[in-house]
Amino acid sequence: MKNIPSLSLIKVKDGISSIVSNVLVAFLSITCIFPMVWLLYSSLKTERNFANDILGVPTEFRFENYPQAFTEGRIGSYMMNSLFVTVITVIISIILSFAIGYCLSRFKFPGRTFLYYLFLSGMLVPIYALLVPIFIEFKVFGILNKRITLILPYIAFALPVSIFLIESYVKGIPIELEEAAFVDGSSQVFTMFVIIMPVCSPILATCAILSFLNTWNEFPLALVLISSTRLKTIPIGLTNFVGTYSTNYTLMMAALVIATLPVITIYLLFYNNIMRGMVAGAVKG
Repeated sequence: MKNIPSLSLIKVKDGISSIVSNVLVAFLSITCIFPMVWLLYSSLKTERNFANDILGVPTEFRFENYPQAFTEGRIGSYMMNSLFVTVITVIISIILSFAIGYCLSRFKFPGRTFLYYLFLSGMLVPIYALLVPIFIEFKVFGILNKRITLILPYIAFALPVSIFLIESYVKGIPIELEEAAFVDGSSQVFTMFVIIMPVCSPILATCAILSFLNTWNEFPLALVLISSTRLKTIPIGLTNFVGTYSTNYTLMMAALVIATLPVITIYLLFYNNIMRGMVAGAVKG
């Protein structure tokens, strides 16, 4: 009995453990938040102020950096290009991934397992390994520097994750729901897109948001496949502030804030959808 720790000692140990855990989480949170805070107040500095003290707060606030970044860096044009590519990619990838994921989940056919793992293998292929083959292929077919140039590979890279999540989610939907629709005279296509698709809205929202974030921030393919200034996306447009011998850091910071606002807004608004869809997909799978 003497070796059994007292209740008060256990409480003290639990309290110390809780404090250490909270301090660690708080430290990690600060390391994640500080870069965004630093980016924001650095975008309001003058070039001299930024050069003299990179981490310090501005001695004077220069709000003119934002309209100047728009005009000199053509940020508005690049954002519209990114928005066009991203929206088209998200719409097409969601429709295709839902149709493929549904068929893989509901139908048994020869080669189904091979096809499923073939799609999943797409998550293992790094984008950098495909830059040269994609460039050569697009050059041969004459589709470099076109409106659809970036959309095609973006859809291909968005499909594996979306198909995996949707296929797992659809497995958890009772088959009786579709059987009842067939008894009422519903066709396969109508049942799939009108009855089952709305039930999959949580996982579809997750796939759409992940596809949006990945497409909006994509850099390597946009750099290699697009050389026309009028078709460049926002990640490539940000390089305009980097010159051969000098870099306008404050304008680049302002442009970065403008470019990240849509991403942060989308993530904050739909964070719960992402978590709910991921958890639901994992549980149902």
